Amino acid sequence: MPAILFAQQTTLSGSLTTHLRRLPPSARVSVAVESLMDSSVAFAYRADERVPSASVIKLSILLEAMERVKAGTLDPDEIHILLDSEKTGGDGVLKTYSHRSRIAYRDLLRLMLINSDNTATNIFINELGMDAINARSQAVGLTQTRLNRLMMDTLAVQQGRQNYVTAREMNVLLKKIYRHEVATPALCEQMLDILKQTEDTATIPRLLPPGTVVAHKTGILNYVRGDVGIVYAKNPFLLSVFVEGTTTPEAEKIIGEVASTCYHFFSK
Repeated sequence: MPAILFAQQTTLSGSLTTHLRRLPPSARVSVAVESLMDSSVAFAYRADERVPSASVIKLSILLEAMERVKAGTLDPDEIHILLDSEKTGGDGVLKTYSHRSRIAYRDLLRLMLINSDNTATNIFINELGMDAINARSQAVGLTQTRLNRLMMDTLAVQQGRQNYVTAREMNVLLKKIYRHEVATPALCEQMLDILKQTEDTATIPRLLPPGTVVAHKTGILNYVRGDVGIVYAKNPFLLSVFVEGTTTPEAEKIIGEVASTCYHFFSK
């Protein structure tokens, strides 16, 4: 390894390792960081540990939906008729819409990602099929990522059926989108545009300079807080962080601090 690259790698790893060692022992953190300019500049900590995905799993659903658009089997301009029976709780605005409201699939996709709308998500799971979504994840190398239940299915959680991802695999997926290696280049750019509009800014963006562009997807449950994204620093980088075992405010603080450390390293 060249001396300069080794020094850079040591600085990134050293800074993040020092920060993680200062955290309360109860906080279980999974981190994967990778430069989009040089993949050898990276850091991983518990990056291959399966963690409950919360809403981050919606990236896998987005991928399958866009592959269907590419194949011509999903028309984003087709209208979905929303039924009261499809509405679910948690995040999102569709639950407030009237019975038989008309909404285009492209708008359902945007709601699923930008607002993390659970009703929109469940519509896609039911129409695309859980098996197809998981097969697509497997096909692009996400061997640990798994969609096992609908959003807000508390019975499934009680029965031990959970949705899972890993920090490293979320970086893999984001990198494929960034490099136009899935769907089509135009559809990848559409995915990035949607992710840049994510409304939840309490995690990766929280300590970054105002105006920093982040294409990301967050997730929150009472036992996990996560955020995975592309940070458009001077040298763009991938960052996926999940925090378990602590309060939501503390988890958000941890993610923000990790993101800030990475941002300053990649902005030199």
